[in-house]
Amino acid sequence: MANTVSELAERGRSLAPEDRVRLMDLLLESLHTSSTGEIEAAWAKEIERRVAAYERGEGKLYPADEVMAEAARIAP
Repeated sequence: MANTVSELAERGRSLAPEDRVRLMDLLLESLHTSSTGEIEAAWAKEIERRVAAYERGEGKLYPADEVMAEAARIAP
C-alpha cells in the first residue's frame, strides 16, 4: 500500500497546478463523513433558531456596512 501511495503522489506531482488542486479537493471531499443533506438540515435548524431569536428581540444586530468595514479593517 505504501508503494501505491508513493506512486500516486509522484503521479500527482506531475499534474498541472489546477489539476492538483482539483485532485486535492476530491480527496478531501472523500473524507467528509456527513452527507450534504445532513449539513443542509443542520443549517436549516440553525437558521430557524436565529430567526426565532431575532423575532423575540434577542441578540444585537449590526448594519451590514459596519460589519463589512470591520472585516476589511481586521483582514485587509
